[in-house]
Amino acid sequence: MTEIKSTLELAMERTKKIAISKEERKEIKQKEILHKINGLFHRYMEGHLSLNEILKEIDRMDEKTRPTAKEILLSQWIDALSLNDKEERLFKGIESLKQRSIDEVKQKFHHLLSEYQKEKEKIKQTERAQIEELLRKEGIYGSAVEPYIEGSQHLEKELGNLNHLYEVKLKEIKEHLRTL
Repeated sequence: MTEIKSTLELAMERTKKIAISKEERKEIKQKEILHKINGLFHRYMEGHLSLNEILKEIDRMDEKTRPTAKEILLSQWIDALSLNDKEERLFKGIESLKQRSIDEVKQKFHHLLSEYQKEKEKIKQTERAQIEELLRKEGIYGSAVEPYIEGSQHLEKELGNLNHLYEVKLKEIKEHLRTL
């Protein structure tokens, strides 16, 4: 009587002859590292993982993997810097992986962020004043009138130009961080 083989047994027989090359193994390993580092990055940014726990996780990796993991994580932290908020968690992480003080870069970043926020607010105030003037000309004025500026195409264009200008400056700071 013939033997009935499971799908798994048939698949195993067919894959016996297939071998994974060194390049494929290396690629698989890189994807695993990237996946693990992405998880650490997001958990850290969400506040679910402390910097010490991340460093312990990296120290548990084998010696060949550690430098790559640190490089990937450092790159992700630098790339995550933005003009939207002060990024103290990112700076702490970058500083710990660089193993040196980055106070000069932090000062540049905070100065840039401060300038950006002032310019952004100035643009919004100018837009608000222009809309108030238009409303006043139409007979709509008073202390209860609060113009809605968020939907303004002119405002969006001005903020877009401002964002572009400051993103260029932020990119310079990020590049400086990478070369430290």
